[in-house]
Amino acid sequence: MPVSATEITRRAPEPSSEEPVIRFVELWKSFGPKKIYEGLNLDVKKGETLTIIGGSGSGKSVLLKCLIGLMYPDQGQVLLHEENVAQMNEKQLREVRKRVSMVFQGAALFDSLSVGENIAYPLNEHLKLSHDELTERVARVLKLVNLPGVEHMRPSDLSGGMRKRVGLARAIAIEPEIILYDEPSTGLDPISTRVIDELILSMKEKLGCTQIVVTHDMDSAFRVSDRMAMLAHRKIVAQGTVAEFKASTHPDVRAFLDARAS
Repeated sequence: MPVSATEITRRAPEPSSEEPVIRFVELWKSFGPKKIYEGLNLDVKKGETLTIIGGSGSGKSVLLKCLIGLMYPDQGQVLLHEENVAQMNEKQLREVRKRVSMVFQGAALFDSLSVGENIAYPLNEHLKLSHDELTERVARVLKLVNLPGVEHMRPSDLSGGMRKRVGLARAIAIEPEIILYDEPSTGLDPISTRVIDELILSMKEKLGCTQIVVTHDMDSAFRVSDRMAMLAHRKIVAQGTVAEFKASTHPDVRAFLDARAS
């Protein structure tokens, strides 16, 4: 049955399956002399929340940008339902961006637009909604991120945590299949960080989304993840559940976790 244009789809929560919805296959990427990936491989399962950890500059955020066509690997494949995003043209990428939304590190809001106009921006880009449908959709997603009634405020009037939530509202407004989070808790106090973590968990429960989270915050990673993956030495060197990561004796994982705990 088609979903009403004025409603945000509440998909039944699905347990993570073994079916990969996203696959990074033998990725190689460099920026000038700096090598980022050398044969990186990673699968993301349908319905799971996968968190990618690793040192600064290791290329965690680059993976997200490759998935939505903001960057391209030098070699390898970025597969979304077995379609290679790395070979898509701009028209094909527009279709991908209807299914995959990204919450950027700084929220990436337009300061010249109101909150409501920021959220409406991708809706106007990708969907054809009436004014009433658009207004209703914006109100609904703001309610989902616990910010009802702030449509007419400006981003400059919001706290850091509120800006992050508006960024999430904009991301979910197009009803994505996949949500990407680039350092969602950076710059936030512990209370605001906890709010963002709860929203990430809520998006999976209410919308049934597959999610990839990039973060340095291990407390957040342990709270929101179904699985975790560590990027080091230009490859994914470890993968596993939260419990497996906490108990890991892998030298890179152990060094990273011990450094964050000190």
